[in-house]
Amino acid sequence: MSGADELVELLGRAGLEVVGERRVEEVSPPPVLWRHVIGSETEPTVAVQDDRPDLVAELNAQWHQLASDAGILSGDGVFLIDFSGNQDRSWVRVRLTDGWDLAGVLGPRPGQPEFLTLSLDGDTMVGATTEEYAVWLVAVDRLRERHEEAARAAGAETPEERAAAWVSLFEGPKPLGKLLDAWADGLSLNPETPRDLWPLLVGRSSYALYRVLPADAVDALLAHPDRELRMRALELQPNITPEQWGRAILAERDERQRWILTMLAADCSAELPEDACRGLAADPSPRVRSETARLKGLPASLSVALAADPDGGVRYAACTAAWPHLDARARGALLADSHDLARARALLMHHQEHPMPRSVFETLDVKTDALETCLLERELAEHVARHGESAERRSLARNPGLAQDLIGLLGEDPDAGVRFEISTRADLTEEQRARILYDFDPGGHYFPLDWVVALHDDRDAMRRLAASSHPLVRRSVARARHLPADAVARLADDEDRVVQLFLAESCDDAPADMLMRVWQWWDGSLTSPDRPRGHPNFPRHDLLRYADDPDPRMRRLALDDPESTPELVERFSRDRSEEVRRRTVTDPRLSPTAAARLLEDPHEHIRSAAARHPHLPARLLVRLLRQGNGSAETAARNPALPPEVMRRMVERLAPPRA
Repeated sequence: MSGADELVELLGRAGLEVVGERRVEEVSPPPVLWRHVIGSETEPTVAVQDDRPDLVAELNAQWHQLASDAGILSGDGVFLIDFSGNQDRSWVRVRLTDGWDLAGVLGPRPGQPEFLTLSLDGDTMVGATTEEYAVWLVAVDRLRERHEEAARAAGAETPEERAAAWVSLFEGPKPLGKLLDAWADGLSLNPETPRDLWPLLVGRSSYALYRVLPADAVDALLAHPDRELRMRALELQPNITPEQWGRAILAERDERQRWILTMLAADCSAELPEDACRGLAADPSPRVRSETARLKGLPASLSVALAADPDGGVRYAACTAAWPHLDARARGALLADSHDLARARALLMHHQEHPMPRSVFETLDVKTDALETCLLERELAEHVARHGESAERRSLARNPGLAQDLIGLLGEDPDAGVRFEISTRADLTEEQRARILYDFDPGGHYFPLDWVVALHDDRDAMRRLAASSHPLVRRSVARARHLPADAVARLADDEDRVVQLFLAESCDDAPADMLMRVWQWWDGSLTSPDRPRGHPNFPRHDLLRYADDPDPRMRRLALDDPESTPELVERFSRDRSEEVRRRTVTDPRLSPTAAARLLEDPHEHIRSAAARHPHLPARLLVRLLRQGNGSAETAARNPALPPEVMRRMVERLAPPRA
């Protein structure tokens, strides 16, 4: 049974019907409102002694009376509920059914209820919690007004109160375990954490390794007794020197670890000093030598030596890099190698220069690589073009040496995938390309064409290709950093909106009107999170006219206008749209009161951003730093944490976690 099914089943036993689909309700989230029920200053509206024989019935009756009086059950009877065991801590819309029993079901056992009910407008609540000798029912009205008053009080924090709040962080019970881990993770991600503290966080937080650590700290990590820590440092630190790579790998006594680190160095395109390369090329482990053959910048003499290694797997790994430096005898030895993979690789390398006959092709286990990369005899190429499997014809269509008549033949192939491959060739004229009937999915994921990318600096080629009939060619042109004005103008009005998107993301010459059009349906990707809005040509003036636009995407732009005011920031912090509030919570002009208000927003990502805002009142930050459930880590990322507070937090990170 899934979590959702279990929730429906539990609520069903309590006599509650789930209404509609789960969603984020535009009211304060449950953890915020639970503070009214379990806070240190809470007084019960009704207290029912837990030794009553009719305890469950009395609690249900008292809750129903309070909920009815508060208007929670008015209208069609739908209200919001949160309860002990609700894993995602989000509201559920429910309605009472016959035989309902909240006090008997929504708690650890009958008569010990833990639940919270709320009106749909989020302004009135009734909660139930079990104390030592009684069950408390707590009714609270005017919630929005109360929260606004609390935000204003927090926002009026004086310098003295702020200083006292930081002192209070280190009073009372000492933080332990997961809370300290959260501090370490947050400080590791905090942009203002003092540089000298970075190395001290490494033993406690994996995030600390994503910072560029000082060279001496990296040296210490690479000599650390924790093998996993050494490897993560090599993997994540961006400025590992060739000497550090060489020392770290050669210092490993364990053969498996040397192999893993050498493979990591090859995958990271790390260059090692020649003496380190020689040591690894002579390593007793064949798999270490195989990865050594893949190292960037490996001296040609070592590639040649590894191509004659006693181990066939090493010879296979070294063949490609060594081939240009091998004499005829060495090449012949590889072509006759007893190791199948080494021999096959040598054969592919040989036929980069010598046309492959059909007789050789028929002996290959894997034929597609040869069809795509090798020189082919005419008889072989024609046979595959006419009679090959569809996968073989697709590979052949990518072969750069294919004759023009065979290109034309494959351009009329019955397989749509073959026709598409032909349509993207560099050696077609645009007239030839336009005659090919290919399938193209506008929503599909396609990589830019390498041959178009190679021409990005050729202005005449970009002009010509910007007019191509092929969307993938035009998309690849749009990825250029700079383009001629006429090519930009053409692509900015392209019928394929992905062309416009790529122009917005990649081309510094993209026009303002197109950027604004793209903004209306796209606000950034993982690879280009700031485009189109962060583009240098994106409009920056006359944006206040959008302050009352019905579209939230346009409305939020008003804050980017240089003439926008803190008053507009305050107004937008109350905007009905989550998208507008999400933009507002990152504005540096956000007031402490607004930051405190948004800390209780219905949406978690807005609450998280508010917790990181430098204007958040210190006492609220301290409260978050003392909480679990991710709040402490988020608060520790707040750049307004004073350096001396960060230092004291790091001092508490005593024994590092394993």
